[in-house]
Amino acid sequence: MLTQDKKQIDWKPIIKKFIAVLGEKGVVKRKEELLTYECDGLTSYRQIPPVAVLPRTTEQVAEVVKICNQYSVPFIARGSGTGLSGGALPSENSVLIVTSLMRQILSIDLENHLAVVQPGVINSWVTQAVSGAGFYFAPDPSSQIICSIGGNIAENSGGVHCLKYGVTTNHVLGLKLVLPDGSIVDVGGQIPEMPGYDLPGVFVGSEGTLGIATEITLKILKSAESICVLLADFNSVDAAAASVSDIISAGIIPGGMEMMDNISINAVEDVVATNCYPRDAAAILLVEIDGLEVEVAVNKQRVAEICQKNGARNITSAADPETRLKLWKGRKAAFAAAGHISPDYYVQDGVIPRTQLPYVLKEIEAISQKYGYQIANVFHAGDGNLHPLILFNNSIPGELEKVEEAGGEILKLCVKVGGSISGEHGIGADKKCYMPDMFSEADLETMQWVKQVFNPQGLANPGKIFPTPRTCGEAAKASVQQFAGVEKF
Repeated sequence: MLTQDKKQIDWKPIIKKFIAVLGEKGVVKRKEELLTYECDGLTSYRQIPPVAVLPRTTEQVAEVVKICNQYSVPFIARGSGTGLSGGALPSENSVLIVTSLMRQILSIDLENHLAVVQPGVINSWVTQAVSGAGFYFAPDPSSQIICSIGGNIAENSGGVHCLKYGVTTNHVLGLKLVLPDGSIVDVGGQIPEMPGYDLPGVFVGSEGTLGIATEITLKILKSAESICVLLADFNSVDAAAASVSDIISAGIIPGGMEMMDNISINAVEDVVATNCYPRDAAAILLVEIDGLEVEVAVNKQRVAEICQKNGARNITSAADPETRLKLWKGRKAAFAAAGHISPDYYVQDGVIPRTQLPYVLKEIEAISQKYGYQIANVFHAGDGNLHPLILFNNSIPGELEKVEEAGGEILKLCVKVGGSISGEHGIGADKKCYMPDMFSEADLETMQWVKQVFNPQGLANPGKIFPTPRTCGEAAKASVQQFAGVEKF
């Protein structure tokens, strides 16, 4: 249950103060304009905020937060709105602080391999800004051409290359933060290991509950000397999954290793028409090898042998940038392609040990049969980060509740085999009721202590991450999420 504050708020003096800080153009208050912000990428739940503000500087963010504190009004930070867990879902009486106009790359230091950016900077812009000098920004979510760095920070986003290079937190050196009382602090710095507590590590992935990042110091990497992408197709999902475990067991850490099942393959070919993915394959495996030229040559051969040993029918490889991009194009478009074959889809985000892939994928198929929904599997196979897409029609009454229940079973399955209920999409409003399935009461209480230190009044992104009420993980079989005051679509 998303707790809503039902107190009556007189918005006129608050909006007047926002306008004094941001100007008329920096405050969105007309209902038809506010519709833009009624949900994030989790479109099943929508709530129009009473007001949205568009700051451009750290100081403006701080002033807005101070006004919220003065009137005890909750606030929610929002970037591009591509999140898939309802992390940026407004609550009924909250201010939406939208950072999409904070889109400057403030500085680039190639000698020290870092860049300082504002939170509204789009993920792919960072690589574009440094690629000419032979650098890139490693975290690359599928939505990287539209998702913002601020949202990546909030959700600790991953991507295709997180297997070898880590998720967002591994590439954040320092942060300028506006805390929930409006104070401005700097944590971390420009070197990888700062003395004292790892406050950037605490903040990244906190989903806006500890404050708002307004400047981010990122680590950028030198581009590899050689890169090769292999595409292997298989007659069975089990064979592809076995290849994943065998590649890692052989001591090979690919830059990325992704897997798609037959439903995903055909959806992608229908929409993107890569003409690279065989439509009759049960599964394909995309493996990117990078490093020194001699290293890539050796590992390319070893990966091909492992896939062939597990029954790969064909193996295609590409070393030139254009063909590599073509092989990856379908994987990057997989979520959008699913929307082309189904009126709606519900995506989950769980993590499992790689060795459990064959078992878990069979269990997901059983869940698909049990509920009567097709489930497309497309995921970061190398690190066991699953993204099952449950295809359904939301216009049919009761379908969303059934789909959520199926999604809940998948999350519980991930925990059962030693995994997690989220790898990169965050908990947000969508999965908070499953937190007790993964964490004990003592664990959750300890996390709340951290939140209390930064956010004692609970004004920063209320009702997210933690179960409310405490027993919501047990209510309704821990499956049906109900949001008071939030319209269900």
